[in-house]
Amino acid sequence: MTLSIRHQLPGTVPAAITADAVKELGLAEGSAVKALVKSTEVALATGPVEGLSIRNQLPGSVTEVATGGAMGSVKVSVEGGELTAAITRDAVEDLGLAAGSSVVALIKSTEISLSAA
Repeated sequence: MTLSIRHQLPGTVPAAITADAVKELGLAEGSAVKALVKSTEVALATGPVEGLSIRNQLPGSVTEVATGGAMGSVKVSVEGGELTAAITRDAVEDLGLAAGSSVVALIKSTEISLSAA
């Protein structure tokens, strides 16, 4: 299946899911799943961030940086997948981002869905 949702991460079901998901996808606690994250924002930090309402914080490392006149695209390798952050060129420079840099992806998500792995 082809989706426009680029952020797809493997994992397991640790806790509560809907009864419909249990029935339709055959899921239970411990089931292997793929989380499909439709995100409105992927911000980057150079370390863990506390005191934010953003719970989805994934440590990773920068694999590629491309910058233009005002914006930059930063690809980040995280456990089980890869994310892309569109951030300003100034932010790329201020954070000193380059291939190999350690970062934490802060994902402000509007939707997270599960599919059977």
